[in-house]
Amino acid sequence: MKKLSLIIFIFCLFVLTSNSVEKKLEIPKESIRFRVIANSNSKEDQSTKELVKEAVQEELYNSIKDSEDIEEARRITTTKLPEYRHLVEQALGKTDNKFTIDYGLNYFPEKMYNGIYYPSGRYESLVITLGEGQGDNWWCVLFPPLCLLEATESGNSEDIEYSFFFQEILEKYF
Repeated sequence: MKKLSLIIFIFCLFVLTSNSVEKKLEIPKESIRFRVIANSNSKEDQSTKELVKEAVQEELYNSIKDSEDIEEARRITTTKLPEYRHLVEQALGKTDNKFTIDYGLNYFPEKMYNGIYYPSGRYESLVITLGEGQGDNWWCVLFPPLCLLEATESGNSEDIEYSFFFQEILEKYF
């Protein structure tokens, strides 16, 4: 009976903790997203998307990392659009790849990532569309910089494993 009570108690704590973590991870209403859309899902186009993302991401982070509010981040981002355009041109090299850069309210499809649901909708964002923009995309939150921090990290963000304390206990003992 004590073991069953302990299991129920740990399960309840896990449920309560995981719900509060999800709420903490929600994107703030006043945020700016950054998105790069590949031309297609071909291996070459997806690699090009990654090159463009890497070329622009660090400059974006460095530009707005000290912004104190969304107005300042918005002003810096719009002012630096020509610089971002130049970075994309450099990443694409001498290829004849076409692209657009758009800052404003842009459509984002729904997404489930790390157990968190992100609804579709029109969000303030900086969107770089490569070619026809028919491929898979990559996006993150530009301001507040919830995911641009990885731009300054030397490690691979895919190596990060997220876990919950109570989940680890349940898996270890049950």
